[in-house]
Amino acid sequence: MTKPRILMLGWEFPPVISGGLGVACEGLSRALSGRVDLSFILPQSEPALCIDHVNFVGLDQLDRQSEKAQKLGILTETNFVPTNLHPYADSRDHSASSGPLYGSNIDAKVIDFARISAGLADSMDFDIIHAHDWMTSLAGLEIKKRTGKPLIFHVHSLCHDRVGPASGGWINEIEKNAIRESDLIVTVSHYTREICIKHYGADPGKVITIHNGVSPIDTYRSHKPFPEKLVLFLGRLTGQKGPELFLKIAAKVIKQTPNIRFAMAGTGEKLQSLMTGSIHLGIQNHFHFTGFLDRRNVHRLLSMTDVLCMPSISEPFGLCALEAAQFGIPAVISNQSGVSEILPRARKADPWNTSLMASHIVELTTNDEEYLHASQAAQEDQKDVTWDRAASKLVDQYQKLLRSY
Repeated sequence: MTKPRILMLGWEFPPVISGGLGVACEGLSRALSGRVDLSFILPQSEPALCIDHVNFVGLDQLDRQSEKAQKLGILTETNFVPTNLHPYADSRDHSASSGPLYGSNIDAKVIDFARISAGLADSMDFDIIHAHDWMTSLAGLEIKKRTGKPLIFHVHSLCHDRVGPASGGWINEIEKNAIRESDLIVTVSHYTREICIKHYGADPGKVITIHNGVSPIDTYRSHKPFPEKLVLFLGRLTGQKGPELFLKIAAKVIKQTPNIRFAMAGTGEKLQSLMTGSIHLGIQNHFHFTGFLDRRNVHRLLSMTDVLCMPSISEPFGLCALEAAQFGIPAVISNQSGVSEILPRARKADPWNTSLMASHIVELTTNDEEYLHASQAAQEDQKDVTWDRAASKLVDQYQKLLRSY
């Protein structure tokens, strides 16, 4: 059977990443390599970025002096689309977001990406368009309009997750339009699939779930520079992820078992208020704020961690819990998360039930037998959750779309 030719549209890709979206795009690309003919358009890429059988087109790498570049309108810096324009800030006014992490004028950059990518696609051969999240959906819809090729909208996160059921505004409308006009919607969890149907009016017949995977790594344990148990929060410090709840959980745990420490690894607009909050709660001596960590240092921190806590308000997936499971780290996770579907034996609670989350952490850090059982269960549950499995399901969907067209 002829390999499907896929035009993939993404916003970030390692090593240029700010969150889990880039990690997911890399995992899928590597697993799809050789199974499909894959071309991947990105706003920004490293010149040395290379995966066998994957053609990367980084807009920042295009020759700005060429005739083709002139036609596409990419001669000036105003059309450069840097990925440090973070698309997942909490603010509804994304065009006014500021600071070194979030950049500015995200709306204009998303429109630039759509215009330039559509121009590039005019001279590319492909059968299917595959767009990741709202930032690339405008480009996907424009390319579909020009070519008539089927469009897959891959949903990793939604406004509903970041802002809540009352979400509105430009980005919410983009998501609704992409869900309405796409030929297939792929969600990273059944949890997100239900949100697409219930809150975005998606046709249930064209929404499928393909869970994320995790890349195999050589896990190890490192000696901590302190004797206490370590509980980790790993992710963006935004309201969606529940970092303030983590502080409350920590305060309750410390009252019951003070021989413990907590770490928050990540950055975001709430970092300063969280540091202040730890002081107000009187738990600052039990806390470490690491800031952003690259993958190597994330793995080093995981090698010292005893329990992962993920109290997200709404979490489409939660790759950090899978990564922790690889290290045999038990997780205490939100019921409102996609990863709970594939880690059925993880300790769970509603995120606002901080007492139950604290109770789970106390049990895991004080009961050696319970900890051993939870550690073994985490490793067993994640064993078959791979990017290869996700890629195989995607290829089946590609073939199905090609047959229907």
